[in-house]
Amino acid sequence: MKTIVLIRHAKSSWDYDVIDQNRPLSNRGINDANLLSNHFKSFGFKPDAIFSSPANRALTTCNIFIKNLNYHEKLLSVNDQLYDFGGNQVANFIKGLSDDFEKVMIFGHNHAFTSIANSFGDKNIDNVPTCGLVMIEFDVESWIETRKGKTKLTIFPRDLK
Repeated sequence: MKTIVLIRHAKSSWDYDVIDQNRPLSNRGINDANLLSNHFKSFGFKPDAIFSSPANRALTTCNIFIKNLNYHEKLLSVNDQLYDFGGNQVANFIKGLSDDFEKVMIFGHNHAFTSIANSFGDKNIDNVPTCGLVMIEFDVESWIETRKGKTKLTIFPRDLK
């Protein structure tokens, strides 16, 4: 059994004149990341590995989760393949994961995450919102075999407000 938790970066700020990869989180984004990660704590999820897009907004969201969930920072790897908006790179990344990992968290972007959630999960999601979390389980032994799984959990910030 393999499990992925996809978390779209929290709301970013457009108040700064920076390139896309450097955009920071907005105050709402920081608040949503804290709210969602503290809520997710009750699920007791313990990842074997955590991966993030190198984009500032994704990495900051990831670090808020790591801090609030008391995960060890050594679990985190930043991967350029996750700075993807279509989904093909993320799908290939998932299929290429080490089979040593059973449970993985991935922080990244839309439309990639909505696409992955719908192609790999069994629940139709119109849009994974900023700081949206989707957990999908796969009845496979190897990540390369990843096809349609079961959407076990969705948590969106609006559900907690």
